[in-house]
Amino acid sequence: QVQMVESGGGSVQAGGSLRLSCTVSGYTYRRYMAWFRQAPEKEREGVAAIYTGGSSTWYADSVKGRFTISQDNAKNTLYLQMNSLRPEDTAIYYCAATSRSLLSVLWPNGYDYWGQGTQVTVSS
Repeated sequence: QVQMVESGGGSVQAGGSLRLSCTVSGYTYRRYMAWFRQAPEKEREGVAAIYTGGSSTWYADSVKGRFTISQDNAKNTLYLQMNSLRPEDTAIYYCAATSRSLLSVLWPNGYDYWGQGTQVTVSS
């Protein structure tokens, strides 16, 4: 049974930092992993993705230069380091994984497994 568990969310002031973690179990082969977020009354959007077999990463324009996605395959853990946080970053953040080949790695429909989400709140 696949389990993906996020942690590290919380409340910070604008300009602060948070580090999200996502630990995966029961899913040995993952081609891509990613972080998505969903704010109230908005669609889920891709934040960052990583190719698990190498070092390729992708970012949404809104987070480039502020967020960094990384992985520790030995620990089966995905990370998202978030710096210079803004109020508009407030959302529930989800990690996701897939073994498929994707044309668009920041498109949520391509991912098969999801975590339960962790809340990130940034106050001004």
